Amino acid sequence: MTTEPATSVVTTDLTVGGMTCAACVRRVEKRLAKLEGVTATVNLATGGARVSHPQHISPDELMATVEQAGYTAALPEPPTQREEDRRGKSDGTRQERERLVITALLAVPVVVLSMAPDLQFRAWQWLCFVLATPVAVWSAWPFHVRALRGLRHSAATMDTLVSLGVAASFTWSVYALVFGGAGVLGMRMPFSLVPEASDGTAHLYLEVAVVVPLFVLTGRFLEARARNGTGAALRSLAQLAAKEVAVREDGAERLLPVEELRVAQVFVVRPGERVATDGVVAEGSSAVDLSLVTGESEPVEVGPGSAVVGGAVNVGGLLLVRATAVGADTQLARITRLVSEAQAGKARAQRLADAVAGVFVPVVLALAVTVLGFWLGAEADPQAAITVCVAVLVVACPCALGLATPTALMAATGRGAQLGVLVRGPQALEGLQHIDTVVLDKTGTLTSGHMTVARVTAGPDGLGREAVLRLAGAVEQGSEHPLGRAIVAYAMGAGPRDRVRAAGEALTGHGTLPEVSGFAATAGRGVRGRVEGRLVEVLAPDGELPAALAEALRAAESGVNTPVLVRVDGAAEALIEVGDVVRPGSYQAVDRLRRLGVRPVLATGDREAPAQAVATALGIEEVHSRCTPADKAGLVRELRERGCRVAVVGDGVNDAAALAGADLGIAMGGGTDVAIGAADVTLVRGDIEALGDAVRLARRTLGTIRVNLLWAFGYNVVTVPLAMVGLLNPMLAAAAMSVSSLLVVGNSLRLRAWQPSRVRGGTR
Repeated sequence: MTTEPATSVVTTDLTVGGMTCAACVRRVEKRLAKLEGVTATVNLATGGARVSHPQHISPDELMATVEQAGYTAALPEPPTQREEDRRGKSDGTRQERERLVITALLAVPVVVLSMAPDLQFRAWQWLCFVLATPVAVWSAWPFHVRALRGLRHSAATMDTLVSLGVAASFTWSVYALVFGGAGVLGMRMPFSLVPEASDGTAHLYLEVAVVVPLFVLTGRFLEARARNGTGAALRSLAQLAAKEVAVREDGAERLLPVEELRVAQVFVVRPGERVATDGVVAEGSSAVDLSLVTGESEPVEVGPGSAVVGGAVNVGGLLLVRATAVGADTQLARITRLVSEAQAGKARAQRLADAVAGVFVPVVLALAVTVLGFWLGAEADPQAAITVCVAVLVVACPCALGLATPTALMAATGRGAQLGVLVRGPQALEGLQHIDTVVLDKTGTLTSGHMTVARVTAGPDGLGREAVLRLAGAVEQGSEHPLGRAIVAYAMGAGPRDRVRAAGEALTGHGTLPEVSGFAATAGRGVRGRVEGRLVEVLAPDGELPAALAEALRAAESGVNTPVLVRVDGAAEALIEVGDVVRPGSYQAVDRLRRLGVRPVLATGDREAPAQAVATALGIEEVHSRCTPADKAGLVRELRERGCRVAVVGDGVNDAAALAGADLGIAMGGGTDVAIGAADVTLVRGDIEALGDAVRLARRTLGTIRVNLLWAFGYNVVTVPLAMVGLLNPMLAAAAMSVSSLLVVGNSLRLRAWQPSRVRGGTR
């Protein structure tokens, strides 16, 4: 349960039991909405309800309201009870399977004898009656109970239709056996797919009384297994969390439940083990597999000072990790929470379907009664009229309406999480589907966000490139400035490490104290120190420079890089260009967006030259440089006023206002919490290439939902009239009703196998 202090509104999650169709969903939502200030979103596929309510309304009152509607309600169970809950669900599934198997064993002989006159022996009808009775009573008992419960609350659901269909067909068959002449030994009954007039002997419909429960139980059992599959990704995320952790204190290890781990404690991660929680490596070097957490395909090398994510697998050496976040504050918990919240939402189309389902069952009941009266009024045979009435009751199926969106959404959000794309809900998916303009930040989004040495130009008659890098790296040792860190990192990689390290020792205490001071310069920073008896200065370029360095300076100032001059004993020796490099996948990502019909716009706070250089490299035509946070938000408003559907991609605090003001905000996973909190979509691994995947997944998901709803509506539009005119046998009606739900769920399950294949010229 989470609270929003600014509005004094509380959000409570409930687990609702007993729902079987979209009419149930609609009823629970309407009953909760009758409470003042309460709004609820109920999900048939997950059996969950997310309720927003004033603080003075307690969860107990909400649960009581749901129970008054004829359903069960409970608060989600704590983690310590999840294993027990899973065992309980397993027991429930076993009971459902046993009920289905027994029903099939009893029903199949009845169906075979009823459909094959040649197999009908002297007392076949009485054997069928004996076999059908437990099916009509015991097998269909859950439907009867829920139908009676709904009747007590003046509600009609799918169970009402099934219960009435079974009761009507079984009651008529009992009448036919006792009073209609069908119980005479030696009687044979032909089988027909359409109702027909009797030949003086009332027909039996025991096959309908057993087939309806058999098909409905089969359909719901398979449907439950399929729906269970759509939530597999969410469960796999939950299973990534470690259960125990080995904490190292004072040189000794002790095993703790992961819930007792605290921030700043050091814990051990052995090869093959999962990282218990988010942290920073204190000791050791290894590689960690992040594929199940962020979708990163390649193991990432880590060492002292490297950040690691809870749930990642250690595939190398022993690591000692200092915890930086625990419990609900970890990245894994945040991912799981976002996926769960996304699956609780509803698309606009599903809300329409729920509204239809709310009146669907009463309309079907009215149609069944009307059809019965019409056929009897037209002097049709009574058993034909009853057959038509039963067929109308059985064939109607609001289940598919209720499952159309939730199953697709569960499968898509789970698949997205596996690929490193988190969406907050169906509204975000709908937004992704319709965007036509994307505003991209530069630093940290299209570029790596880390300064790197791009080029080193040494004077022709000086000390040489390697020597200058060695001295510059030495004097920058210990610097916290991004430019300094970039130079040190490059020097350590470009020259012999031992020589760089030895030079650095001169700064840290081997006889000569370093003379390092900052001073005003064009770039706003500078460092000087005495290394190996030489005065080394790393500063912003100024004054006269040798021709080679002057030419390199002009090129740097017109491009994307920041120039830094290295002087040794007062002489200009080299120009080092430091820049923020374009991410390797940025060009392909921007190109894919264009192919998908999305226009890229670059908006950055950087100066014009670097912005234009990045835009040119990536083929972006519209560029806005030196943008303040207010400028970015204004640009988004302007684009929306032009009629564009705008998405904003960013990773920093300066992007938060634009993210919140766009039609869709997309945050890079490595960005700030402010940016992620303002976004509708998060690219977990910070890879801009995932944006194209997110757009394509959204379009595929919304297309799947439309197909599901089209089938759910179209099925009833076709089959109900066929049943009303007597062209659909109740047994076939029961089979069609079950198949409709299975088709919807099966279509949604295809999203679990969706692959982000590269676009090659189309808009797939």
